[in-house]
Amino acid sequence: MIISMDNINSRIKSAYTALKGEFGYRNPMQAPRVSKVVVSVGTGREKDKHKLALITDRLARITGQKPAPRPAKQSIASFKLRQGEIIGQQVTLRGTRMEHFLDKLINLALPQTRDFQGLKVSAIDEMGNYSIGIKEHTIFPECADEELKDVFPMGITIVTTAKNKKEAEAFLRHIGLPLKSA
Repeated sequence: MIISMDNINSRIKSAYTALKGEFGYRNPMQAPRVSKVVVSVGTGREKDKHKLALITDRLARITGQKPAPRPAKQSIASFKLRQGEIIGQQVTLRGTRMEHFLDKLINLALPQTRDFQGLKVSAIDEMGNYSIGIKEHTIFPECADEELKDVFPMGITIVTTAKNKKEAEAFLRHIGLPLKSA
């Protein structure tokens, strides 16, 4: 089922009318919304500058925005890690880019995942956010035809304004996220 961008945008905006009876909203501003999507890749203490540039480039192509480097918060001697050393890349998407990314994730990338049978409901945290771990970045159409030796995992967090887990689950189902039935 391919959903157009206008349909994804209208689903997010129509959450008030769809969820009004279930949660007793009296105002459209009470309905949950997606506030941002955070896409992150852990690079570790990668010494190969070519691989770091490759990860940065592919993440920028997937999200449509240049990733920001993320430094280590503290030193860990057993891992030979020093505070301030770059150990990851992160992109925070809002607005139109966020909606385009969600559309691409829901309708193109997730269905291309091997043996995909839906996302776990247990990944919704108590604050209403949903975290997805993706093993291969090649499920996105921008990277599908590239060499398979440089495959890296990524984490995607969908941050919502839902007040609790139940509200977040109903909202995410409403916008089309393929969650497994409980």
